[in-house]
Order: sequence, then C-alpha cells, then structure tokens
Amino acid sequence: MNTTKITGAHAVLKSLVAENVETIFGYPGGAIMPIYDALFDYSNEVNHILVRHEQGAIHAAQGYARTSGKTGVVFATSGPGATNLITGLADAQIDSTPLVCITGQVASHLLGTDAFQETDVIGISMPVTKWNCQVTKAEDIPVAIAKAFYIASTGRPGPVLIDVTKDAQFELMDFNYQKCTKIRSYQPKPDVNKTTLEAAAQLINQAKKPFLVIGQGIMLSDAEDELLQFVEKSGIPVASTLLGLGAFPNNNPLYVGYLGMHGDYAPNIKTNECDVLIGIGMRFDDRVTGDVSRYAKQAKVIHIDIDAAELNKIIKADVPVHADAKEALKLLTELVQEKQHPVWLNEFTEAKKTEVETLQKSSELSSSSELKMDEVIKILSEITNGAAVVVTDVGQHQMMTARYYNYNKSKSNITSGGLGTMGFALPAAIGAKFGTPDKTVIAVIGDGGFQMTLQELGTILQSKVAVKIIILNNRFLGMVRQWQDLFFEKRYSFTEIMSPDFVALAKAYSIESSRIEERTHLKEALLEMLNHQGSYLLEVMVAKEENVFPMVPTGASVSEIRLN
Repeated sequence: MNTTKITGAHAVLKSLVAENVETIFGYPGGAIMPIYDALFDYSNEVNHILVRHEQGAIHAAQGYARTSGKTGVVFATSGPGATNLITGLADAQIDSTPLVCITGQVASHLLGTDAFQETDVIGISMPVTKWNCQVTKAEDIPVAIAKAFYIASTGRPGPVLIDVTKDAQFELMDFNYQKCTKIRSYQPKPDVNKTTLEAAAQLINQAKKPFLVIGQGIMLSDAEDELLQFVEKSGIPVASTLLGLGAFPNNNPLYVGYLGMHGDYAPNIKTNECDVLIGIGMRFDDRVTGDVSRYAKQAKVIHIDIDAAELNKIIKADVPVHADAKEALKLLTELVQEKQHPVWLNEFTEAKKTEVETLQKSSELSSSSELKMDEVIKILSEITNGAAVVVTDVGQHQMMTARYYNYNKSKSNITSGGLGTMGFALPAAIGAKFGTPDKTVIAVIGDGGFQMTLQELGTILQSKVAVKIIILNNRFLGMVRQWQDLFFEKRYSFTEIMSPDFVALAKAYSIESSRIEERTHLKEALLEMLNHQGSYLLEVMVAKEENVFPMVPTGASVSEIRLN
C-alpha cells in the first residue's frame, strides 16, 4: 500500500477531503496555525468560511448540517477558541446534529502546565459531545478523524471533538486513510424486532382514536416518504414537535398541528383524549408533555426511537421499539390495516376552529394598531408557499414562526430546540445557505437574539452569502417579558432592551436593508427582500407587548392549555 510522508496538519486536510468535506467554518489562532497553513494548499478543494466568533462557526456548521444532511465541520484554536464552541456543542448534542470540531492545542509537553491559551477542552466538552479525543501523535490523526465522522453521522447523530496538539500538527507521518465503518461495541442502527412491531400494529389496528407525534428523527433517518405512506394507509392524524416541523407537509389534510408549550390547541388537548399515542423520532421532552403525571394516561403508548436511552425515559411505553424510523415505518406500513378516522379527525378540526375564533376575538379586542408578529409570518409563508428554509432564533418570534409558517418541505425549519440558544439564527442561516445554496434562506430573529451574534454580518460581507434577515423588533426580550406579564405581576425586570439602528448597521456591512412600521407596507417589503439578489435585512417594528397564545403554563397538563 502506497503511503506519503506528510505533516499531521496536512493529514487533517487530506482526511477531511477523503470524507468529502467541502465546507469548513472556523477561526484561526496560534495552536491551530499549522492546520490553517496546510489549508492554504487546499483552497481549490475546501471552502473555508471565516466567521467572526467561534460560536458563530459552530452554529453555522449546525445550519449547514441540518439543511444539507452532511456532517458540519469546525476549526478553532485552543483556550478561548475551544471554549467558545461549548454552547454550540451542547446545542448540537441535544438537537442531534452531526458535527466534527477540530481544535488546536498547546504542544504535548506543555499539557497540564497552564500554558498560554491552554484549557482542558476534552474534560470541558465531554458532557456535551457524543465522543471526543485528544491526539498527541501525527500518526493517530487519520484514524481519529475517520472514527469521528462515523460516530457523528450514524445512529442518533451528534457532535464530536478532536483536540490536536501543536507538535502533532508539525510531526511527519506516513499518511494512509481508511474510512471507519465499524467500531466494536457501537451499534448505531439496531436490528428491528418484528415481533415488537407486530404488537405495535395490533394496537394501531384496534385503535379508535390513534394519534401520531413525529420528531426530527424522521428527517435524520430520511424517512419522510415512509412516513407519508404509513399515514396515508393508516389514516392517523399527525402532529409535529418543534424540530419535526417539515418532516410531514403542513398542507396534508392529516396534519393537525404543532405540539408544545406554545403549540396548537387541538393536538395538545387531543393528546389526552387519544386511545393510542405513537411517538416516532421524538423524545417526549417537557415542552411537549407538560405535567408528565397527567400526560396521555388514557392511551396505549408506542415509542419508536433509534436511541435506546430515550425509550421509557420520560413516558412509559406499552410498546417501546428500538429501531431506525425509516426501517420501522417500512415494516409497520405492511402490518397496519388501511383505515380512515373521519370522526376523530373532525374533532381536531373543531378544536382548531375554537382556537382560531378565540385568538381572532383577542386580536379584535386589542387596542393596538401596531403590526403583529403572526401577521408577518403568515404573509411570509404565503408568498414563499412554505418552501423556504426558515431559520429562527429563540423567543416569541420562534414560537410564532413555528405556529404560522406552513412548512411543506423537509429540512426547512432550522432552530435551536432543546437548548434554546439565543444568537443561534444569524450564523445558522449563513451555514444553512451554504448547505442549500439553491434555496431561499430566511433568518427570523428577535431584536434581543440578533444582538448576541450580530458580528456575523461580517461573515456575510466577506463570504457574500445571500441570506435574508427579518428582525421582529418589539423592544423587549419578549418571551421573558411574557412570563413576567403572566406570572410575575407585570414586573418587567430588565427585559426592555435598546438596540442600535439595525438598518444603518446592515448598510455598514454593505447589506441592503429597510425598516417598516405600517401594515400596508408589509407585503411589499417582504417581496422586495425576497426578490433582492443578495443578502437583505428587513426590520419590522411590531407590537411591544404582544403575547404568544396558546400556552401551556409550566407544571400544567396539556389539557390546561390557555388560549388567552
């Protein structure tokens, strides 16, 4: 077998090329400088995006991974460079996003000496990575990278981190790369137990009021087609978690809404009225269940998940199915009877009418003539036909977008779900656009979250990526203010926030921008933004004290969802 003697730094790049990596998000520094020097020779093979902060790099890699279906790649230096990745690692871990992060580290003889820009990134990142390792010898680099890509992208995906000492980057080695296809004691895709699926099918076939709840696991296993076939045969109403939005077309008549604390009224209350509850590729997190002791107690529960740790973790399943969603759905579709549930489905329709009428009355009673967030999202959904990639930050605008944007395409909803990271959207939208360059990518951001990572406008300037940015500016940290309004006697403690002139700021970065306050200008402004050839920032001034309803208060049952 032919081998070539090269430096460890070049081995990093050659290994990434062998894994078909096309895009890297990163920020150089002293301890990773040899790798960046090697990167200079790979400019025709790898596109490196220089961000303005390492947290921006990892959120951009998340957006890239979520839209492209590939593994996102990040470079950062030691010390603060590495620690700036931790929030993104935690975000990617809980939201099952495949990432390979490569950090530089001080020379191996300096480890543990508190050398300049040394931190124990392995110890710090261990709780928020699927796997991590430190490489101190150049010869170990190809094996570590091959293993990293295999672990990150298989089973339940997640982030991995490889810390490479500076001397290992300089050291010469005989390069040979072999992709990893197996690791002892790691079985990413479990064997499907057909007997268990037969038990699940029996419950489904006997059900009078079956209800299907889907999560991001559908998209992670590329099971969208299998899901559609299963639903159309079984006739079961479908609701989505926040991260599952887009896995099933919102315009399908069997889609009954979005679940969760600020989800739709019908799927929340019907959870406690169904007789069989089927969860696929979702984890029954607290935002979906509300008070666990009063969640779906009347129902037989079927839970299908690739991660065995999620089964029976929060909700006890009558039939736990440890399986890949795609494989499970294929077999389950063969086993279930062809049915329709018109009476049951009509109950969702009637509950939806109750929600629409109540919210409409509340809106009419409001004395405010200011623009509302839901108006912006509804028109945006209409003029994009639910086909854009929408990247949201965290807060009221996130919930409004989840509620009112009709996601009709898979991998079109990119948001921070489990961690709820403010500042996520702008860099994630940049990465999302690199992941799907042919699609329109729109970042919907609150004025608070935007100010956490607004420096990434510099990344847009330099990389010339055409991202559309909508800032819904209510001059508050809106979600926190809503809680203060409802549960803390309107004591608005440090939630009113001042902002710079976002329009002027965008223009300073050579980004076309405009601001609107009038309802009559909304559709025209959105069309102007979408039709503009490059990046564009649109600031929409919305009502200061608008609340998001429905809402399941903390500690309440999903049956106690509030409409006002």
